[in-house]
Amino acid sequence: MNKPRIGISIGDINGIGPEVIIKSLSNELLLHECTPIIYGSSKVIGYHKNIVKNPGFSFTNISRADKAISNKVNLINCWQDSVIINLGEATEVSGQCAYIALDRATEDLKKGFLDALVTAPINKHAMKLADFPYLGHTEYIAEKAGQKNEEMMMMINEEMKIALVSTHVPMNTILDFISKDRIYQCIRSLNECLRMDFAKEKPTIAILGLNPHAGDNGEIGTEEEQIIRPAIIELKKKGVLVSGPYSADGFFGNASYRKFDAVLAMYHDQGLIPFKALSFGSGVNYTAGLKLIRTSPDHGTAYDIAGQNIADPSSMRQAIYTAIDVYKSREDFRDMHKDKIEKVSIESEGEIA
Repeated sequence: MNKPRIGISIGDINGIGPEVIIKSLSNELLLHECTPIIYGSSKVIGYHKNIVKNPGFSFTNISRADKAISNKVNLINCWQDSVIINLGEATEVSGQCAYIALDRATEDLKKGFLDALVTAPINKHAMKLADFPYLGHTEYIAEKAGQKNEEMMMMINEEMKIALVSTHVPMNTILDFISKDRIYQCIRSLNECLRMDFAKEKPTIAILGLNPHAGDNGEIGTEEEQIIRPAIIELKKKGVLVSGPYSADGFFGNASYRKFDAVLAMYHDQGLIPFKALSFGSGVNYTAGLKLIRTSPDHGTAYDIAGQNIADPSSMRQAIYTAIDVYKSREDFRDMHKDKIEKVSIESEGEIA
């Protein structure tokens, strides 16, 4: 199997993204596993390299991803002009640079010039100043992939995988995103993701309730009985190993998550608070449900420590390794199910004809 080409978008140039990229790619062992391609600016990376003071890091400028050099850190200049770096601040410039780099990298990912994309953190306010019309990376990449509303935010580490039914939405609108169809789709997508991307042949999935105590038999809300449980029952009949809904506090309190391959939470904080409390700095944000592979570190731009050379690169490094692992897992899955995939393809062509 050839080494995958892993694109890495620079993220917010005023945050810790460039720093953790430099620190992660200073490890020569990583270059044996993939061919990394940074999307950003050699001037910006050079600026941050002077802060990191890491003599083990070097890069080669290339014009296109298909010209990437194996065993080297490659860099594509997405803009030529010098830009003003204001460490620790959300600015229109930092948003524009992050947007330009992300757009170029995503286009190359769509065209097949990259095998996976790792996105360094962006700041929502800076992106808004740059007229970025999306809630975040997840929604942007899903639309570019032509799979809008099929995406699912998923946080992963060695001990747990937590996917979300709803992501960056206000609390008072969560019910607009909770439906039987949506939950059914999420469970089905999560099941396929675990099989194809994480080599779980018969994955086990736990579903959290929406209300305290999972509704307490309808005493504290009826969503569990009317919306969540019916979706679970339907998928159980189809052979999916899914159970719940569970009360979130007890589920994490007694470490029940260790009994399952993945957990589906109903909203952002329900899943991310326990995840980050248990694994902050070592987790990875993965966009599940898409044909494209995209990962990201589990932290933000960390403006408060930008430029101090104290940012921990563990999560960024793990995001790169996860992208590599998912790529390999998908290749293995395709090889194992080659006959079945070809049969489905032939039948589909026959229906079109």
